Amino acid sequence: MITYRRVTPADAPALAAMNHRLIRDEGHRNPMTAAQLEDRMRGWLASEYQAVVFEDARGPAGYTLFKREPEWVYLRQFFVEPERRRQGIGRAAIQWLLTHAWPGDRRIRLDVLVGNPAGVAFWRSVGFADYCVTMEREVKAGG
Repeated sequence: MITYRRVTPADAPALAAMNHRLIRDEGHRNPMTAAQLEDRMRGWLASEYQAVVFEDARGPAGYTLFKREPEWVYLRQFFVEPERRRQGIGRAAIQWLLTHAWPGDRRIRLDVLVGNPAGVAFWRSVGFADYCVTMEREVKAGG
């Protein structure tokens, strides 16, 4: 049985380790070390961000990090451990969040890297729809 709990600052090292795996899994180009991610996580948790860990007798299965904006909840990070995926944990966590962490919130926003087709498919499967595409161009010296 999966349980959900809001994190405390003591959870920062575990969240940073999961964040490090998330960065790798989604193909993000963030070069931060685990120690840097832990410092960043502590800062976020000390400010406007909230996090929830989902766990069972085997330990943490994943987590989410989010903050409330005036018009929506911004879901910054959502991670399920690779060996725990495709077992309904992510879907159940989203339902729990909608019911317990975000009741009455009208809009939830998140970013998914276009190079992460599994992530795109998951978010669409739990009711999210494309809203915009952020584009960028890397400019090399000389043009």
